[in-house]
Amino acid sequence: MIRRIIVALVALLIAVTGGVLTFLYAAGADARAVAGMSPERVLVVAAPIEAGTPSEALADLITVAEIPAAAVVPGGVADLADVAGMLTTADLQPGEQLLTARFEAPGELAQVVEVPPGMHQLSLQLETRRVIGGELQPGDTVGVFLSGTVVTGTSTESSESDQTHLILHKVLVTAVTGASGVSIDENGDEVQEEAEDTIMVTFALSAADAEQLVFGAEFGQIWLSLEGADVSEDGTRLVTPVEAFQ
Repeated sequence: MIRRIIVALVALLIAVTGGVLTFLYAAGADARAVAGMSPERVLVVAAPIEAGTPSEALADLITVAEIPAAAVVPGGVADLADVAGMLTTADLQPGEQLLTARFEAPGELAQVVEVPPGMHQLSLQLETRRVIGGELQPGDTVGVFLSGTVVTGTSTESSESDQTHLILHKVLVTAVTGASGVSIDENGDEVQEEAEDTIMVTFALSAADAEQLVFGAEFGQIWLSLEGADVSEDGTRLVTPVEAFQ
């Protein structure tokens, strides 16, 4: 009888020991697996973040998570100091990693301009000197000057005349690429960005005005002026060499 009890106790002890060893091995395997994946700490969105939110306002809207290196998205923000002075460029949802690509300096953040119904959107690439030296932003309204050579007469008798005229008034600019602006450097300081050599400008135009602008760009030269709502449209004339020297 005593022998049976001893055998039972030994069997129980072996079973318990085996279970403990199995648990420890499994736990160790999990730890080894996680260690083998080189876990990294990343910033993750914890609450909805709207586009245009300053990075300084994100501290309570994000959390730190530790995930396997294989799951880390390249370009993640390691510290909010890395995006100091910047704004989010899109709505961010809980669970997504915080990425540097989702931030831009205030001066670089595209301004959304509402296009009036029924208007064409048309883009022209112009030299910076023809675009107010690059000092143009979405939402501005511009005057459009056209310069070209007009040929009159017949095939046997013709004459040429260089002409300039302000053909369109207060044209809405919906987008600008390559203009001057202000960016934020790594120290949080404002840096003036110079305009590029050429600037892409997108306009909102009626069909008739779009035709006129395309014709001018194809066969003449276009200049833009900054023409606000309070600028008078009176006093313009067709300027030829005669008028230019009067």
